[in-house]
Amino acid sequence: MKAKYVNPFTDFGFKKIFGEEASKPMLIDFLTNLLPETNIVDLTLKDKDRLGRTEDDRKAIYDIYCENSSGEKIIVELQKANGATLRQNYFKDRTVYYATFPIQEQAEKGEWNYQLKYVYCVGILDFTFEDKIKSGRKEVIHTVQLKDQHNAVFYEKLKFVYLEMPHFTKQEHELETRIDKWLYFIQHLEDFQHIPTIFKDDIFIQAFEKAEIAKYSENERYDYEQSLKVYRDLKGVIDSAYFDGKAEVARKLKEKGMDIDFIVEITGLTREDISRL
Repeated sequence: MKAKYVNPFTDFGFKKIFGEEASKPMLIDFLTNLLPETNIVDLTLKDKDRLGRTEDDRKAIYDIYCENSSGEKIIVELQKANGATLRQNYFKDRTVYYATFPIQEQAEKGEWNYQLKYVYCVGILDFTFEDKIKSGRKEVIHTVQLKDQHNAVFYEKLKFVYLEMPHFTKQEHELETRIDKWLYFIQHLEDFQHIPTIFKDDIFIQAFEKAEIAKYSENERYDYEQSLKVYRDLKGVIDSAYFDGKAEVARKLKEKGMDIDFIVEITGLTREDISRL
């Protein structure tokens, strides 16, 4: 059956739903529920092309760069890592590196007291971190801050929030919070043929309207198809690397004589997959 709605993991689909001026109500609702401490009343979409020092930096910069009415900076990236990123674990390095851009942007000429506004970095990941695969932990939302040796927050104005979408497995009847609904929307949008009852409010209806392929111009549909092709090609690489990571964990557990059912539970691989290792 042909998809009615865009795949939000494509660059085109993500921008349509969250990254355009007309999409601000959806973006505000999503970020308000993910980052309730920001107290977002309004957002200004900022020129992300000004971030970064080199042309390569600007090509790889976050998908959305915005600022709330208090001057706090929020950068959002839909991250579709390639196999090399998964294996070499450079994604964390890059998110920290790019987080410095909205910090440096706040510098003022002349005398300045170095007081900074909060910076929030949100990564929506279509993969899981390699170290999380090995540990067996399956949290969806990871919040990261600078802490000291006593696990106390050392600097509260910089926060990273990573959403590992492969670990979000809730079904419709299990959704409890607003952010649950947003994650479910992102995870399953391309599969919907109608708007589920749980999404019958103004914000989500607007999101579905923005995502409906039939409403796009011919040029927009072409751009979406190209974006979808890039995503599917890249997803094939990601899935292969992800399987390899789980297979390595399973292989080590198998060598230690661990029970097959335990390995299945930890890795998500089938008994047949494990027997072939």
